[in-house]
Amino acid sequence: MARDQAKELLDVTSIWDDILTDADRQVIVNAGYGKSRGLGSSPLLMVIDCQYNYIGADEPVEQQQDRWPAGGGEKAWAAVRVTGRLLDAARNAEIPVIYTRNVQKRTVRFDSFAGKSTWDHSRTLDDSDSSRIIDEIAPQGDDFVLDKSYASAFYGTPLVNYLVGLGADTLIIAGVSTGGCVRATAVDAVSRGFNVAVVADAVADRIAASHKVALLDMWMKYTDVMDSSSMLTYLESMRQSDGEAP
Repeated sequence: MARDQAKELLDVTSIWDDILTDADRQVIVNAGYGKSRGLGSSPLLMVIDCQYNYIGADEPVEQQQDRWPAGGGEKAWAAVRVTGRLLDAARNAEIPVIYTRNVQKRTVRFDSFAGKSTWDHSRTLDDSDSSRIIDEIAPQGDDFVLDKSYASAFYGTPLVNYLVGLGADTLIIAGVSTGGCVRATAVDAVSRGFNVAVVADAVADRIAASHKVALLDMWMKYTDVMDSSSMLTYLESMRQSDGEAP
């Protein structure tokens, strides 16, 4: 049945192929890495950290860092536009949507990541305008916003309780950044027994190499990595299946 598994329509492996050596390719073939886990029948769309701080301006990443030092720039905005289409499809199929915000409460004193960069981390306080989810894909209706202070959306949050309560068996992940909060959340989700699909053109990273390597690593060992066309087909199958007679 279409709802049991979404198949990749495009070859997402082309995203990282240019960073692989011939030996790397042989290792993947020999071990059979990249086998699809498949998706379940009760998905949830998770949009990771699409906040002004981490999306930035729709410009080359290095040209907008004077205003948005942690922003992903034009590649993040390309992912946002794809995420908007996923959101429309999920809501049409009445699939739950959870957004995450990476924020600090009251003080950045306990921000374990602040020491890894020099930009002004006071912008990450939860009452900062820079911590808002961008208006273009803002939460609607019954969408839920989960605040977190670490890379994984599972660490120090009640996310598992929400997923169990919703009966979710599959997480569809979009957002930023691919090598940071997206990867951390995806790996933790698989570790907790959920099926996971990372939508390759709905995620982005400030560093091109990090984006490619993170997608490669997740595809090899942890999650399905799918293109948005495949995911939209899967979401559409959820809507059609819901309308079927029992």
